[in-house]
Amino acid sequence: MSRRNYVIARYEKDGYVFEILVDPDAALDLRLGKSVSIDKVLITDTIYKDARKGLRASEESLMRVFKTTDPPRKVAEFIVKNGELPLTAEQRRRLIEQKRKQIIDWISRNCIDTRTRTPPVPPQRVEAAMQQVDVAIDPFKPVEEQVNAIIKALQRVLPLKVAVSVLEIRAPAEHAHKVRNTLARMGRVVKERFEGDGSLVMQLEVPAGLQDTIIAKVNELTHGSGDVKIVSTS
Repeated sequence: MSRRNYVIARYEKDGYVFEILVDPDAALDLRLGKSVSIDKVLITDTIYKDARKGLRASEESLMRVFKTTDPPRKVAEFIVKNGELPLTAEQRRRLIEQKRKQIIDWISRNCIDTRTRTPPVPPQRVEAAMQQVDVAIDPFKPVEEQVNAIIKALQRVLPLKVAVSVLEIRAPAEHAHKVRNTLARMGRVVKERFEGDGSLVMQLEVPAGLQDTIIAKVNELTHGSGDVKIVSTS
């Protein structure tokens, strides 16, 4: 098979490197959560430590990292979903364009023009402003984790304001650090503390439009054992 028909997906942990040869389109579909057979993704089910040199990963390294060597397809599926997956130029262009439209829609619905004080901001104005400023769009990262930085950049050329809410989040000890690390990427931590039992109490400032997203994320991360209260909205 010619080089242009596959890409190398890569996963690294604890000093070990694992690489597999995958079909770029099928691998991307699997990464995005579509129902795709791993057999359609893999060019070969061999797991390498260096695919270009043809060096296979040892069974010892597979056991250390994945706790199994069989079946290799399960390990390969994990690598595609969680490792580094190179995109072709066309894939990257298409994904970034899709994400850009989602970001424009979010800003249009959640922001107001500080001069007129009226929502929504027309999508055409947001799009024009994005063309004037240098904003990086991650094709894989959720809109909610990117929008704060993009709005800050847009405010240089467009008088935007997002209504903000302060939320108080409580998470039990077993989920505390995961909740803290995830939510800190989605808003501004106003204050936080860890209780004597290891549970987390934090106040997070987020765009008001993210309230439902934060509540859903806390429920997901804590399996329903967390709690979110709205402290204020302005």
